[in-house]
Amino acid sequence: MGLLSKSDVATGLLLTLLSVNLQGQDIEAYPAQEWSEIAAADAQLDQTKIDRLFDLSFQDSATQGVVLIKNGLLVGERYADGFSTDSYGTSWSMAKSFYAALIGISIDRGEIISLDDPVALYLEYFNDERRDITLRDLLNMTSGLDFPDHEHEDMFFSADHLDYARNVGVEKEAGLIFEYNNVNSMLLADILLQATGVAADTLLRERIFDKIGLDDVTLWQDGAGNPLTYCCVDTTARQYARFGLLFARDGNWNGEQIIPKQFVDETFSKVWDSLNSDTIAQDRGYSLHWWISRHDDQAVIFNASGKFGQYIFIDRANDIVFTRITKYHSTGGSKQDWGALKYINWFGTVDFRIAVAGLLDSMGIIKIEGDIATPVTFDDGTSQEFFTNYSTIIDALIDISQP
Repeated sequence: MGLLSKSDVATGLLLTLLSVNLQGQDIEAYPAQEWSEIAAADAQLDQTKIDRLFDLSFQDSATQGVVLIKNGLLVGERYADGFSTDSYGTSWSMAKSFYAALIGISIDRGEIISLDDPVALYLEYFNDERRDITLRDLLNMTSGLDFPDHEHEDMFFSADHLDYARNVGVEKEAGLIFEYNNVNSMLLADILLQATGVAADTLLRERIFDKIGLDDVTLWQDGAGNPLTYCCVDTTARQYARFGLLFARDGNWNGEQIIPKQFVDETFSKVWDSLNSDTIAQDRGYSLHWWISRHDDQAVIFNASGKFGQYIFIDRANDIVFTRITKYHSTGGSKQDWGALKYINWFGTVDFRIAVAGLLDSMGIIKIEGDIATPVTFDDGTSQEFFTNYSTIIDALIDISQP
């Protein structure tokens, strides 16, 4: 046996202390530049239960990577062939949860008075039939704004997403009906700018990401330079888990209260329940731009969620974060540029445009990876089995914390 170096001894001592503290469940680690890793047994977890959760996740070939965090330590991760810890995913609507957190911070700083403020207090163009809509209505998806059959997916194909959102009228009384409307979230870009004088993506970096070490990230803007506050944050599975840990720890990061605890508590309360969808065969809930995966006597699990199966699951009671992202092939850049595809972006349905773009790409007329800049998920990153197995996966996540 060779001699041990001082660093070997120090590392061994640290792992011993972590093991002892974890048995008492009194440790709250935070990642530095890299996550500290720990074996499942030392975290008082059953490796076979973790394997089952990961196996269920990878029954869907769209899965790019999964990461499990317990007590702020990396307990396990797995990646599809061709992907690694450094591989980017795109958030799609998980970004809604990120930008919503800035509203809580602005309330704490006195830039916004309360969630029950009329949006018209910050956006003068809301001083019309939309005057009764509140910030809470936007965040709870109860604004009553127009909700067409295409559910405003047309906005994603426009050159100026904020201009699109500004011109969406009211359809019904606010506060009564849940409708998952991307316009509600895009308006946060304008509200935050008017309340703080700073662009929302700059706020997200300075007020949250820089403080938690989430620096390996792309924040997408539309062609007009507006932050896309309803979608489109690109980073790695490990980095998404940092944001999850921030919410799992009541908005506190290593002693600094970044997001007010009261706002986190209110976020993780049940507002809407019994929400079903065409993709996930389980009733879910919603509150302040977060989804509720489970809310009963057994467990309370919330998640940030993206269109094609991106998730950051939070189990605050057990200090667990589980992140799952789907396969992503970045087109590069951070400002949306449709290139020649802009000429077809207003023809037919969204599915039709996607099909035409795919056809042009296959013919070599336009290369999606190279000639345009936008977040895009191809067929290999579109979930099926994960949605079908959603309830079983949540059960497996809960089971990890069971004795």
